[in-house]
Amino acid sequence: MTTPRPGLRERKKQATRAALREAALRLAVERGPDQVRVEDIAEAAGVSPRTYNNYFVSREQAIVSAVTADREARIAAAVAARPSGGRLADAVTEAVVEQYTNTGEREHEALLLITTTTALRKAFLDATAGIEPPLTAVIAERLDDPGAHTARVLAASVAAAVRIALEDWLRPSGNAEAVRNLDAVGLVVPSGSLPDRLRAALSPLAPAFDAAERRTQP
Repeated sequence: MTTPRPGLRERKKQATRAALREAALRLAVERGPDQVRVEDIAEAAGVSPRTYNNYFVSREQAIVSAVTADREARIAAAVAARPSGGRLADAVTEAVVEQYTNTGEREHEALLLITTTTALRKAFLDATAGIEPPLTAVIAERLDDPGAHTARVLAASVAAAVRIALEDWLRPSGNAEAVRNLDAVGLVVPSGSLPDRLRAALSPLAPAFDAAERRTQP
């Protein structure tokens, strides 16, 4: 799948978004997330608060975006790059696992903030919905699904499965009420293997992917 190069206007928007998310993470690491205001992020990125609001709805979304940015596009690109002869379910699973577990220093800094801040944790989980649009396009092309109806269902299911895996990974142990109400917990310690949790959450979708592929075979 060939992706056209964005025009100048779109490149400027991408640069502004990148500047905002980088400023948000830097300030959150330096001061702590609760001590960062939208105005601070906008000033650090060289834009107005009004411009900031065109890109992010909260400081938490901007901070989390520093680790989740472009991940959705990378997942879709990884699926598209895999040989067409292989199982689509395997391609999607490996792409998700790779992009969620191969992290650098910046991602580790952001994850530390996320595990200690309730609002950031919620924004991190909400960001999984971003997987759906680019993955829908790739699956639709792979399945020759012009209306993308099947592709949308499959991509939405992948996004939901990833969220469930992350919720389980970040779920605190101990008090039963705390386990039921993740949003009420301050510090959590990620538990278990994230790749294993992702694969386990995605595995029930494999029969649906296989069935969709069989329908496209001559």
